Amino acid sequence: MADYKNELIGSHPDVLALRKLVERVARSPVRTVLIYGETGTGKGLVARMIHRASSRADRKFVDLNCAAIPASLMESELFGHERGAFTGAVERKVGLVETANQGSIFLDEIREMDLTLQAKLLSLLDTQQFRRVGAVKMTSVDVRFIAATNKVLLSEVNSGKFREDLYYRLQVVALNIPALRERGEDVITLAEHFIERYNRQYGRNVRGLHPETADIFRAYRWPGNVRELENLLERIFILEDEDEILPSHLPDRIPRSLRESAATAEALPVVDGSFHDMTAAFQRQILLRALEQAAGNVQTAADQLGLSRHALRHQLIKLGLKQS
Repeated sequence: MADYKNELIGSHPDVLALRKLVERVARSPVRTVLIYGETGTGKGLVARMIHRASSRADRKFVDLNCAAIPASLMESELFGHERGAFTGAVERKVGLVETANQGSIFLDEIREMDLTLQAKLLSLLDTQQFRRVGAVKMTSVDVRFIAATNKVLLSEVNSGKFREDLYYRLQVVALNIPALRERGEDVITLAEHFIERYNRQYGRNVRGLHPETADIFRAYRWPGNVRELENLLERIFILEDEDEILPSHLPDRIPRSLRESAATAEALPVVDGSFHDMTAAFQRQILLRALEQAAGNVQTAADQLGLSRHALRHQLIKLGLKQS
């Protein structure tokens, strides 16, 4: 059996609880599981974990995205059809439900399923029987159905877009995958995991995240969740040559304000001493940097800082950077 416990990476309490729940559900006889989670959180990963941790692990795992198949083709895709059932049906086709017999089928974006087909799916869940398109006899199967959605299905029920009876049939066991922004330090753990993977894949030796980059990763909200993080790091491996992931490598969709605030925090001196001493040390850094950029020209540095030449000279003397 695959080491499914290592597939869901992270140590956040919600992730640890989800791992335990996956194991419990996988080993139970329950035939319907519903997974909630935003796009990119890993609903397909959790579905595969459930399959691999179950007694069905050596049977088929079938994956179907309900949003990717036109409604007119979905019934045939799920249940199959007999030869001559409709124009173009030149031979018998075995559907995905029959293919998954004794195993599991993952119905991603279940809310996109047509209402008519939802009724047929409900009948299948209740009886474990279905009829191919154009067939007379029923076909029996033993399948675990794992459905997923990035929407709250109850609101879809209230708006008439999803059958209430099917909702309650699927809701027997519901798992929630937390968004990446809710998982604290897991974003760094996951980044390190992907860096290790891409080091192997691309023959690189990237050490990890620059401290400023790590701070940005912690502050960013990751609307695309783990998938966004994974794709971002692969893009950097392809396009950049440095041996560390730098803030300058990050795309424009990550707000510049996050990068600037991280750089400012990095520039601040370590808290070590009295407030007066700390303030004086930071002022010295500012004045020295201004003089460096002005090539030692006091008037140019004063203009850059918005001070008069006299005021800047006074500050330099006060901080012991220039004699009176």
